[in-house]
Amino acid sequence: MSRLTDLLARARAKDPALGEELEKEFKALSSRRSFGLNFERHKPESVELPGRPVRKGDKVRVLPPRGSTKKGDQTLWRVRRILKSKNARMAEIESIDIDRQEIAEVLIADLVVVAEFRDYIYPGLVSTGKIERGGNKPYHTVINGENFHVLEALTYTHRGKIDAIYIDPPYNTGAKDWKYNNNYVENDDQYRHSKWLAFMERRLIVAKQLLNPTCSVLIVTIDEKEYLRLGLLLEQTFPEGRIQMLTSVINPRAGVTRPDAFTRTEEYIFVIQFGNSSVLSAPLSGEVNKNKNTAPIWFSLMRTGSNSSREARPNLFYPIWVYPTGQLHSVGNPIPLDQDRNTVNSPSDNLIAIWPLRPDGTENTWQLGAATVRKAFIEGYAKVNVSPKKITINYLRNAEKKRIEQGEIEILGRDDFGALILKHKEGANRLTRPRTVWSSPAHDAGLYGSTLLRTLIPGRKFPFPKSLYSVEDILRFFVGKNKNAVILDFFSGSGTTAHAVMRLNRQDNGLRQSISVTNNEVSADEQKRLIKSRFRPGDDEWEQWGICEYITKPRIQATITGDTPDGKSIEGDYKFTDEFPLAEGFEENAEFFTLTYETPVAVRHNLALRRIAPLLWMRAGSTGARIEEIPEQGWEIVDSYGILVNLDQSVKFCNAVKMKKTVRVAYIVTDDDRRFQAVVRYLPDSIEPVRLYESYLSNFRFSMGR
Repeated sequence: MSRLTDLLARARAKDPALGEELEKEFKALSSRRSFGLNFERHKPESVELPGRPVRKGDKVRVLPPRGSTKKGDQTLWRVRRILKSKNARMAEIESIDIDRQEIAEVLIADLVVVAEFRDYIYPGLVSTGKIERGGNKPYHTVINGENFHVLEALTYTHRGKIDAIYIDPPYNTGAKDWKYNNNYVENDDQYRHSKWLAFMERRLIVAKQLLNPTCSVLIVTIDEKEYLRLGLLLEQTFPEGRIQMLTSVINPRAGVTRPDAFTRTEEYIFVIQFGNSSVLSAPLSGEVNKNKNTAPIWFSLMRTGSNSSREARPNLFYPIWVYPTGQLHSVGNPIPLDQDRNTVNSPSDNLIAIWPLRPDGTENTWQLGAATVRKAFIEGYAKVNVSPKKITINYLRNAEKKRIEQGEIEILGRDDFGALILKHKEGANRLTRPRTVWSSPAHDAGLYGSTLLRTLIPGRKFPFPKSLYSVEDILRFFVGKNKNAVILDFFSGSGTTAHAVMRLNRQDNGLRQSISVTNNEVSADEQKRLIKSRFRPGDDEWEQWGICEYITKPRIQATITGDTPDGKSIEGDYKFTDEFPLAEGFEENAEFFTLTYETPVAVRHNLALRRIAPLLWMRAGSTGARIEEIPEQGWEIVDSYGILVNLDQSVKFCNAVKMKKTVRVAYIVTDDDRRFQAVVRYLPDSIEPVRLYESYLSNFRFSMGR
């Protein structure tokens, strides 16, 4: 229910007449829509935090009895105090946000902590394991947590530093593919679309702060259920972005049947580019061989299409004088628009005037100006073609000149008239900008999504994983030339994005790093089974079946090591752009984290440094060791960053930073801006100075509703 609808209901309960009048005005107002996307900004989301210890002052809900399939009481309570008991821990709670206040005593085991959208959070990260095969390469990070909260935390570590965001959000099919306020959104929910839009908008607004404004891209996949609304939402959220929508065939063999409708084989990809982002010329996986040695090299100099007539471009209408043998004599000058071309005198006897004429005699224009064409003939970039029926002029486009520079086209010499003799280099592929409709066999989500996932982690299922090669392709078009790119996926699912980034790194020895954010929800069917077995979220027996623990972490571990979770070598080979055995794995590093929610008291007194340490490490590039304890000597330096706690030790700290060439960030703990600036003056210009307030509260407090 939207927030406004909820308030109207409460007004009607107190004063029916007033409530009725307000509702009439609300309906009248809501019927007047301005141009663009209008939707309800729903009652702020709340997120249950199973496994988070219950503390005094927490906001909580009372869970239904174990084994119950009922929704449970949605009333919010505040913990007044923790009660001591011989048999079990109890909590005294008081109701909030209702007219009549209630007080109750409840088993702590029957409570779950709730974070509402308007609440402040103090995030931390706890490492739950790592894989190290990449030496000193940066780590890929996988974060298990509510993705909105993780995005908020990333505004501290990666604001303006993300080069590409790739997300595959829930498609809102009505088939229990996503939750809102801890409950699945059903197909018959009248607010289904606006809930989805509100859910997406909040995350996109925060994600916008993470993208590098000078050059970055946001990539969003979707199907027909929400693509129209998503397109409008993206336009409104990113007015500075350049938006295109691609169509990608992902299920070419069977498709997805729709009742009384066409069978669906494709999905859509929205691409939003920022700054000077551009699409690289590269072939799609699975289509590399289609362009081998078959692309034309020479193109007709005559312009075609719209605005190609003599009247439209009179400066591009001029004669090219050639001998009957095909040898060039000269390139003439443009003639006035009112002059008949047949009145132009030949500069010499026995010459033929070549004009840009269509087969029906209509006067067209050349592609280039006369001076440019003269230069092209001199350089060998233009030539005359003589056939029994006609004489034509060909030239090299800039794209083909670039292919010559890149070695894709070889120069064998010059012909008798000075034109270059060209040939496709053996084995070279024609690099063209990709089109907006993709039908590559490599993008088959069945073969290279579901089947590949079963190969990596046998016996484990995940609904609709993306084809590894389709994600690899879309990322290559934007970060293929950026070997140090940072790629974020905050709807990570099975971990395909991280896998694709590792593939790109192997192809060019790149140091790209991925940040994958997922939660640990169980599937709807698994949830029923676990509830029946009297388990709850937060129980080890429940959590082991969640997406992160059961799918994402094992998949990434298997990807890097080349072994299945059972320790067996993975069978089969990677295909297309880079073919090698799956069992080889990757020379990469990865670390897994779980998002925690720290208390203000712990953060204020620096008791949460161990939880905050991964955030400092990530801001410094996710490389090397971490500082996880307050340094006894007042400062400490590791591979990529240092922390200065005692400013009396600033001289020693700054000297040590200068000696350590790999340091990127210097964290200086002080509330005094003048002392902070004094330390900064002694640091090298290459170091990013970051002030950490002594209480840490100002650094790591995020308001969900800002």
